[in-house]
Amino acid sequence: MLSGGGSRLSNHLRQRDCDLRHRHHHQPQLGFGFVFGFGLGTRIAGLRVRRSLKPLSARRISSLRSIIHSKSPPDIPTLSHCFSQQEDDRELPSDVLSSVAGGIVALGKFDALHIGHRELAIQASKVGPPFLLSFVGMAEVLGWEPRAPIVAKCDRKRVLSTWAPYCGNMVPAEFEIQFSSVRQLTPREFVEKLLKEFGVRGVVAGENYRFGYKAAGDARELVKLCEEYGMGAYIIKSVMDKNQHSISTNSDSKDRGQVSSTRVRRALAVGDMKYVSQLLGRQHRMILIAKEQEGFRWSRHKLSVPKSCMLNLGPKEGLYGKCDLLIGDEGELVVPCSVVIDTAYIHIEMDEVGVGMYDDIVSSKQDVRLLRIEFGDLES
Repeated sequence: MLSGGGSRLSNHLRQRDCDLRHRHHHQPQLGFGFVFGFGLGTRIAGLRVRRSLKPLSARRISSLRSIIHSKSPPDIPTLSHCFSQQEDDRELPSDVLSSVAGGIVALGKFDALHIGHRELAIQASKVGPPFLLSFVGMAEVLGWEPRAPIVAKCDRKRVLSTWAPYCGNMVPAEFEIQFSSVRQLTPREFVEKLLKEFGVRGVVAGENYRFGYKAAGDARELVKLCEEYGMGAYIIKSVMDKNQHSISTNSDSKDRGQVSSTRVRRALAVGDMKYVSQLLGRQHRMILIAKEQEGFRWSRHKLSVPKSCMLNLGPKEGLYGKCDLLIGDEGELVVPCSVVIDTAYIHIEMDEVGVGMYDDIVSSKQDVRLLRIEFGDLES
């Protein structure tokens, strides 16, 4: 989704990777799905899928029946049927060198990495190595105004690593395609590209997913085309927002009550951190990086950080209690704190437990250039 509350940040979002310890390693840019695929849940009756996907050579799936015990009616294909156990003679094109070759790709827009997106990865992982297919450069091509991501670019791998217990102990990986390279593709050309250029074995998408030039293709066409090209396809229903007092998104024609990045943005815009946590399946983490070489400086047990140091979207102005300040390359030092956000600064104040840790911070972490704030579920 592309609209919603929350402040926008500008040029500082292009700063270097905020994870100083891994600054020399490549980090994927925040990507956008081709169009809006919302994550997911159960099966859709009436959609037929290809049943000839060859099991992955590196990870043979010989007992999919034992992985998924479906209670669906006979006419509704299960995930194991979508990515069949049957062998075929189709081999990947010899010129395919893609890192996603042989993988199962989740299609969508993965801004927030919320519980709907996680469900996509879960379903993909039941068949093979899960990938999230994202498109970069979409805002520039379409002329959208830059805005802060919900998840900082350098924090996405950490979030995905927390999904491993849900995904058969596999960490979903992000695979990126330049949006400019697919913008003009028809639905057929897009599916053909997935197979011939990237070697994708199968796809998982939400029921609202649309793709191709001007969003011409829908979920049913995706299944049909994947069948023609010998790829597996699985369409799952949206994960619905169970919050009875959820924020209205009536202005969004694609909103049918499903969990979405737009809902996360709007929850942040009103400071409802409990709701944000429900949508994300985790506490929201805001990343701050010092612009000065000497790093952040404490004044007794308090610290004030300019908003220009933010690498991702935070909640609205206000007082937030029950937060944690994570210090160190891996956030190994966790300091309980409260946070006040005003028009220009984020003010961090340690609580009683945090005050007792102050000497440790001063003695061992004098050069603090990277801070992470995890927000509790309550606004004070």
